[in-house]
This record gives sequence, C-alpha cells and structure tokens, in this order.
Amino acid sequence: MREQGGAAKECDVSQCRILVVEDDVLVRRAYERVLAEHSITAVGNGDDALAELNKQHFDAIVSDIDVPGMSGIELLKAVRKTNWEIPVVFITGCPSVNTAQDAVNFGAFGYLTKPVTPDELKRAVARATRGRSLNAPQRPAVQSAEALEARFDRAIDQLYMAFQPIVAVSEGRVMGYEALLRTEEKSLVRPPDLLAAAEQLGELDRLGRAVRSKVAQAIPTAPPGVRIFINLHARDLLDDELLSAASPLAPFADRVVLEITERASLEGVDDDLSRLMRLREQGYWLAIDDLGAGYAGLTSVTRLEPEVVKLDMSLVRGIDANRTQQQFVASISQVCRELGMQVVTEGVETPAERDTLLGLGCDLLQGYLYGRPARTFEAPVF
Repeated sequence: MREQGGAAKECDVSQCRILVVEDDVLVRRAYERVLAEHSITAVGNGDDALAELNKQHFDAIVSDIDVPGMSGIELLKAVRKTNWEIPVVFITGCPSVNTAQDAVNFGAFGYLTKPVTPDELKRAVARATRGRSLNAPQRPAVQSAEALEARFDRAIDQLYMAFQPIVAVSEGRVMGYEALLRTEEKSLVRPPDLLAAAEQLGELDRLGRAVRSKVAQAIPTAPPGVRIFINLHARDLLDDELLSAASPLAPFADRVVLEITERASLEGVDDDLSRLMRLREQGYWLAIDDLGAGYAGLTSVTRLEPEVVKLDMSLVRGIDANRTQQQFVASISQVCRELGMQVVTEGVETPAERDTLLGLGCDLLQGYLYGRPARTFEAPVF
C-alpha cells in the first residue's frame, strides 16, 4: 500500500548517513570525496558492510556488485531479510541482464555502470535519500500490547483511503486509481507501521476488511469506466469475507483490480491459486504489484497469469539515463504484452522518465508526475 512517486523533500545532505561498499581503495576514496557532503562510512567487502549495518542506521547504501567474499547481490539479499526500506544503489564495471534482474528482484534502488561520473553518483544518492534524515522520527516504541492495541484501534477509527491516478498517456485518459491506505493516527501514520501493528496484534483481517469497506464506499463517486486498484496482503486471501457475495466489494467486482504484491510470498496460502481463480470468476481482475522488487521474480507472473503487471518504481527511477534499466523494462514489458497482460509502470516523477517509458512502449503510467494521492478522485495533470 504505497504511493507511487517520490518523497516530499530531500533530507539535508549533512544529515544523511551513506554506507559505501567498494573493494578498490582508490575508487572507494574517490566515492568518499564525491559524497563528502554526507556522513560516509566506507568498507571493502559485504561482511564488513553487514557488521556496520548491525551497529548503526544508514539512509542509503552504495555498493559495487563484485566485491570479495559476499557479493553485492548477496549483501542486498541479506539486508532485505530485515529491511525493505533502505535504498541500495549498485555500481558495476561488468553489467549484465542477470545481475540487473537479481538487483531489481531484491529491491535495488539504482543500477549504475562504471565509470560513474561524480554528477551521476551525486544524483543517484540524492534521489535515494529523499525524505531521509538522521533526525527523522523512528517507529514508535511499543510500551505494551495494550498500548499498541489502543493506537491500532485509533488508527482504524481514523482510517481513510487516498486515490492516485493511473493514466493511459497516449489516449489522455485515466485508466484507474490505486487506493492507498492512510490514517490520521500519528503514531501509526506510515502504512508499513500500521501493517506491522496489525501483524503483531493478529488483526490483519480487521485491517483488510476496513480497507475494503472504505474503498467500496468510495467507488460510486469514481469517474465512470475507471478501475480501482486495491492492495491485498497475502493473509487477505485466507479471509472468507473477501470471497463472499456479501463482501462490500462484490457489487463492484468488474471494476476492481486486486493487487498481489510481488514483495510477499504466497507460499503460506495453501489454496491461494484456487481462491484467486474464484475471485476472477466473480469478475475481479488480478494484478502483480511491485514486479522487480520481491522474491519471486517472473515466476509470480507465470503462476498467477494476471490481467495487469505493475513494474516497481526501482525500475523507473532514472531510467532515462540507464540503458540496462531500459533494456530490462522493454524486455519484460514486451513479454507481458505478448501474454495479454497490461503493464503499468510505477513511480514516474519526471518528463524524462515519462518520455523514455513511452519510447519503450510503456503507456500506462503512475506517479507524482500525474498526481499525488488524494481523498477524492482528482483528475491527473497531463
């Protein structure tokens, strides 16, 4: 349940911690000089990087892929076991489609090829650290289960949905809106914090039902003909209410796209495919969300055969200046289209990214360039 676009502002450069992982001493020192405006910790291998990550907070990681011992990809996998939020920017002298796919599959923020100019490196780190700061508020400490439950109750009471447009650029029309989870409860205002609280309290069903109810209430006010995209947690598939004819969404099934996040594995849902097929029979469309950011890679596409595939924003950021990203997006988009799937690219922020994506045949776009999430169905800015 993420909004597609950048954060509102960039953190003060003097207040961002960057971990640099590079085994070549001269190159490492060059990166340190280029990024001297930040607080830099530089190491020569992945093992030392993990040790530093266990000792302190970082706002971003800049890593070579080919480092001694644990490779950059292996480091990324290890980091993602506990932290899906920290941006990781890769730099490599030996780019390949395989390493690029591995990088995006595990949520890499960027993929640069050597030689990297100082400006390229600065821009990549600036984009990665937007909205991050050493002084940024951390997740609230949980004093007790009772205190967390009270905050969660308030968050549910103050729950609302924000809607972000998905546009068909060449036709100048809105294809759909993604419903994004929001609450006015300040201690759980970030969707990942609210989801974590629901998991800890065993209240995922309650949260999922509240979200679906709020969306159903809003659908009659949506522009005619548009589809409404709703994120599903894997646990939602176990909730019989979702499949019931009495579900608040059931009357609008032919307008609803259920997004299954590619970041989360469906292995814990024993009969997930049969349940998904039952939803499809009721008229719902299915979408793979965040493709290129999670565990399963393209296997989730072949397994679910969704009507829509949404490419993760990590593939879009800076795509105008990265040929490897362009080749990867062009290839995966072509395959999906040949399979009859619509492809939405997420996180489009700049005209340069838009123009590059349109040149690659990607016409369905979502991101701050067209509109920020709003409580009502706002018209996009073309």
